Amino acid sequence: MILYDSDLKIFCSTLINDSKYFGGFGTREMGDGRNIDTAINFAQINIPNFKTIVIPEQIHSTNVTNFSANLIDNVEKVSETDGIITKDINSVLTIITADCCPIMFVDKRQGIVGISHQGWRGSVKRLGQKMINKIIELGGKKENIFAAIGPTIGQCCYDVDDERYYDFREEFDGYADKIFHRHQGKLHLNLALLNYLQIKELGIPEINIDHFPFCTRCDKKHFFSFRRDKKQDYGEMMSFIVRN
Repeated sequence: MILYDSDLKIFCSTLINDSKYFGGFGTREMGDGRNIDTAINFAQINIPNFKTIVIPEQIHSTNVTNFSANLIDNVEKVSETDGIITKDINSVLTIITADCCPIMFVDKRQGIVGISHQGWRGSVKRLGQKMINKIIELGGKKENIFAAIGPTIGQCCYDVDDERYYDFREEFDGYADKIFHRHQGKLHLNLALLNYLQIKELGIPEINIDHFPFCTRCDKKHFFSFRRDKKQDYGEMMSFIVRN
């Protein structure tokens, strides 16, 4: 279950969070995630033992980085990646989104955490599945992996053109009818459901997958949205996960 923490201004997954693991999907009330100070200020107050904040240079890729802290810098940037995985303790993995799909992963038995940013490009190229495969390479097992899919633009608001529709149809013909519907003459994509189905398809048990039920574009109180705000009030939410 994903619950809102009104004190921290984040949404948390009960599958992820416990005494040793702490993850959260940020909101606009937390501040613009593009500003590194947003992450630093949050960590200093709420993750007192953190040693490194990891900032990926997101490029809408399917690149996954296995991160290990250098033990020198409090902030480390990782170039050209949209997925970060680590066994480090107290390294805060972050991503930023504003309608794209954030997903956090954890294998508590192996002490592995990960977080990734899936836009439509990352989704059609199965970034979520690549994250899981990387966790398995590090010793994780499918039955022990938990995933939480965070705030994403909903099917209600995410219309796509025919070219993009055929890109998805070619890759996901087996369940294209589940992730698309036509509304007022336009094709709409359910981005969160697409990523959920990919995770489930790879063998992660359904009970191990948490997902956020609302739309970032519809909920202006809690979320930035690129599609809604464009450049008028455009920011991005920071999401994070850390093994304490």
